[in-house]
Amino acid sequence: MKYNIQMVGVGGQGVLLASMVIGETAMRKGMDVTMSEVHGMAQRGGSVTSTIRMGDNVISPLIPKGGADLLLAFEPIEAYRSLEYANKDTYIVANTHPIIPITVSMGADEYPDLEYIIEKMRSASSKVIPVNATEIAIEFGGAIATNSVLIGAVAAVKGFPLYVEELKESLLYRVPKKFRDMNERAFQGGYQAAMEIMDQF
Repeated sequence: MKYNIQMVGVGGQGVLLASMVIGETAMRKGMDVTMSEVHGMAQRGGSVTSTIRMGDNVISPLIPKGGADLLLAFEPIEAYRSLEYANKDTYIVANTHPIIPITVSMGADEYPDLEYIIEKMRSASSKVIPVNATEIAIEFGGAIATNSVLIGAVAAVKGFPLYVEELKESLLYRVPKKFRDMNERAFQGGYQAAMEIMDQF
């Protein structure tokens, strides 16, 4: 068994923390795990990509185009940019809350229509799970827990090789004690949101 995850977002969204949580959980299960990270030029606002490959006899961290089992996107445009890694069977879990680039804020560019981006995702795969993870995180205590919402949503994906409680335990180990309750609620909120969407498949 091999399972390939392409994770994308922008700086400051917790992409790397999420990749650590998933990777460490897989390692504790005895899986071979390889990971890679690509950081944007800016500390905040630059694109961030992380790949995780886990399973048996995994050697390279690189995922070929069309080879992702799961595309986890923390930001809609970053999901759109990474659709080349998806195939018709790829689960795409995408935060629908945009991070507005500075060029858009300055009026030099226009942010694409969200429905257009989601339709492009659905053209690539029929297994799209759009979740407003930021809104859910705010509901449970703060936008800082957006990555916990998305990890919870991943835990609901059919065929995902890690169990819900295993992922939650790894997440809560990684966050400061005073924020654990908030992150646990955010995780559960993401899980429930994804389950409700998948019931419609």
